[in-house]
Amino acid sequence: QSMIRFIPVEDTLPIRNDILRGGKLSLDECRFPGDDAEGAFHLGYFDNDKQVCIATFHPKNHEGYNGKGFQLRGMATLPDYRGRGIGNQVVNFAIVYLRGQKANYVWCNARKSALKFYANLGFEIVSDEFEVPVIGPHRVLYLKIQ
Repeated sequence: QSMIRFIPVEDTLPIRNDILRGGKLSLDECRFPGDDAEGAFHLGYFDNDKQVCIATFHPKNHEGYNGKGFQLRGMATLPDYRGRGIGNQVVNFAIVYLRGQKANYVWCNARKSALKFYANLGFEIVSDEFEVPVIGPHRVLYLKIQ
């Protein structure tokens, strides 16, 4: 049984740490500014009772884009579950929800290794490459949702 559901931020922290931060931080250090902002939400994909994918969406506009924006952050899938379209399902679930919230677009800072994933979802690259300290090169990606 697979399902996507809204989860508390606490439930994102172990996977954020393991996948996005190499397991090097305390769980508290894996929190993002904005995790508890009004309108922010966190999604988990569950395979039976095991949480295998997470994503966080913060209400945050990006300079130069009109309307109400959300930033996608902390998207991660456990290695054994990659390549099955789970991340796509989670982002698409969020897009449907965000349309209901009257959001106009989603954007993210994507690492190089994830560019193809976002391109397949219809995101466009809208920045030059830039360096995120410790983590590496990123680009800004943008998806208009309504």
